[in-house]
Amino acid sequence: MRRRGNCHDNAVTESFFQLLNREQIQKKIYGTREETRSDIFDYIKMFYNIKRQHGSSEQMPPTDYENQDYQRLRNV
Repeated sequence: MRRRGNCHDNAVTESFFQLLNREQIQKKIYGTREETRSDIFDYIKMFYNIKRQHGSSEQMPPTDYENQDYQRLRNV
């Protein structure tokens, strides 16, 4: 059941959590659950979603890809 588009394939999730662990939470000790939640939220919101290159968007960060797409649509 490891075909592309299969709803039971969790490779994307596994890849994300591997990056999160390696880049953000590895070797950190959090004092509270809220501190942990806040740190993970900041990683997702401020780094992963904005700056990380994604294969589905021609290896561009999502914000650059959206801006390029917006400009393309404006010129139509």
